[in-house]
Amino acid sequence: MKTAARRRPVAPVALAAALLTALLILVSPLSASAHDSLLASSPEADGTVDTLPTALTLTFSAKLIDGEGATEVVVTDASGTSVTDGAATVDGAIVTQPLVSEAAAGAYHVVWKIVSSDGHPTSGEYFFTVANSTVPDQPAETPSTTPSAAETISPTAETPAPTPAATPDEGSSASNWIWLLAIVGVLVIAVAVVVGFALRGRRGSADEGSADGPATDSDDPAER
Repeated sequence: MKTAARRRPVAPVALAAALLTALLILVSPLSASAHDSLLASSPEADGTVDTLPTALTLTFSAKLIDGEGATEVVVTDASGTSVTDGAATVDGAIVTQPLVSEAAAGAYHVVWKIVSSDGHPTSGEYFFTVANSTVPDQPAETPSTTPSAAETISPTAETPAPTPAATPDEGSSASNWIWLLAIVGVLVIAVAVVVGFALRGRRGSADEGSADGPATDSDDPAER
């Protein structure tokens, strides 16, 4: 008596593949999510300007969260002296930092810190070069026995550069993992239900085939 080979249904396999694809599509935005990034700056990074502009602008990829201490920009010359003139202002995704009117030629260092639209702080830095000085020439000093004003005034402390922002807190990572595990759990349950229904349908078809099959020869001599 020959036994027919059972063929596994392809529908559950195809459905499982589709669900796996959906999982990857849903999870990819979680893993690819990032803080707002710097799109452009003026002066631009590693660029050269003729003279120091009256203001520096930074353009980010999304509207920033503004507030006291949320946005900081520090610009220093080659000697480490700050050339910022007042606090930075935020207008949507654009940060504007006023600069002093007189500055020497040379390399300048920009350090910025903002709060992204997702609520997390982000920071960065870059350099640019000023080709010409706007500092007026100082007249030659005449010898004097009295201390100069510069000698009597204590040096002012330089503006500290903002501390680079820490990496996203553990709460954000934990939230992403919770969403990921929830999505995986739903997909696993869906696959199990579909496979269960498919196997139940095949078992019912096999039972009907056995009931309707041809009768076997009887071994009772009286029936022959």
